[in-house]
This record gives sequence, C-alpha cells and structure tokens, in this order.
Amino acid sequence: MPFQKIESEKLASAVVRQIEGLILQGILRPGERLPSERELSERLDVSRPSLREAVAELQEVGLLTTRAGSGIFVADVLGSAFSPALIRLFAQNDQAVFDYLSFRKDIEGMAAERAARLGSDTDLEVIDTLFRRMEAVHSKRNPADEAALDALFHMAIVEASHNVIMLHMMRAMFDLLQEGVFYNRQVMFRNRPTRDALLEQHRAINTAIQARDGAAARAAVATHMEFVETALHDQRKAERHEALAQLRLRHQSEKT
Repeated sequence: MPFQKIESEKLASAVVRQIEGLILQGILRPGERLPSERELSERLDVSRPSLREAVAELQEVGLLTTRAGSGIFVADVLGSAFSPALIRLFAQNDQAVFDYLSFRKDIEGMAAERAARLGSDTDLEVIDTLFRRMEAVHSKRNPADEAALDALFHMAIVEASHNVIMLHMMRAMFDLLQEGVFYNRQVMFRNRPTRDALLEQHRAINTAIQARDGAAARAAVATHMEFVETALHDQRKAERHEALAQLRLRHQSEKT
C-alpha cells in the first residue's frame, strides 16, 4: 500500500486525510484490511496514539470499521446504487440487461481512452499483467477463473482512467455483474469459439492501451461490448428454444 510518512500539521488529521485520499482514489478498497497498528504507525511515521485518534475519527464517519480479533478494515462504502426491488427487476428484464451493456460500452470506452492517455506506466503494467494472466487461464479452460479475470481486467482499465466518480460507480456496477444480476458470464466463457473471440478482443484493447492510442482503445471496447451483446442475445434465444422444446416434449408425454 502506498502509505507515505507524515510531515507537518496535526498528525491525526494528516493520517485521516491520507487514508481518505487512498479510499477516494480506490487504492484502499471496501473490505480491505489495513496493516496492523504497529506496522501502520511505522509506515506513516506517527505515534500509536495519533494513529488511534485518526482511526477513531474515520470510524465515526463510516470509512473504517473494526472487527473484533481481525483488525481494521475499509468499510463497505460502495453500497448499492439500486434498491433490492429494482435489482430484482433488472435480473428479470432483458431490456435492462442490454441497456446495461450499452451503458458499459459508453463508460468503459471513455475509461479506456482516458487510460491510454492518462494512465501511469504502473497502471498500464497492471492492465498488461492481467491480460497475460487471462492468456494463461484461457489455455486451462476454466470458465470461472476466466470470468473473474475478465472483471479484474475491465476494472483495472477504469482505475487507470483516474476519474474517481467513474471508478466508484463502476465498482458498484461490477459487484452486481459478479453476483449474476445481469447475466452469468461463466456460461459465456464455456463456449470455446466465444472464449477465443473474447480473448482476442481483450488483446486488442490491451494493445491499444499499451500503445497509448486512445481512439483505438475506445473502438476496441465498443467492438468487444457489441460482441458480448450479440453473444448474450444468441444465448438467450437458444435458452428460449430449449425451454420451448422441453415444453413440447412434456405435452407429448402427457398425451401418450
């Protein structure tokens, strides 16, 4: 974690500002455990009483939480942008799913363009490393691992865009995606031709970002999301045909 030694001003206030900044930038994530009190005080170069004062203040405003016997954690500051009732409607409505994909195409296209232009060398290295991991997992044919890395890859691009509003909004949206609210990504990764196509699309996105070609990065994201939309549409169509076939078989068996 990129903690820095505290210089002037009231020590507890400086600690509060630094931890708030790390949470705002998305470096400290919801649910992440902070280092032990001893380690954190050494890394910040402050006394333990000053650190405790800062932690207490951050707990009071709801940014940190203490778990008995486990330590200090970043609170779940994301929450959900939607009520449980609305989330249930999303899960049941095809239009909501495709609107979500359209939304992602626009927002992630912008994020990829910004990442190519504004991302640090470290940001781009993280994106490239995740893509290399995707390549390695792809050869092992594990849909669950590939789907998980897919989400991490896309979130790394959003993080590299250096827009804190976009970052926290998309983290909340990806939480819903990982919970399967919009669609089951693992099903998509079980289809070999689809998996191969997705990998090449991610390669194109990564290549454009590494080349710092913002326009190409945005176009690659658009191509990728349009492919996902088509693949999901075909998947839903096949599922409906299968359900209809099963219904016909049931009716036939009941007549005999």
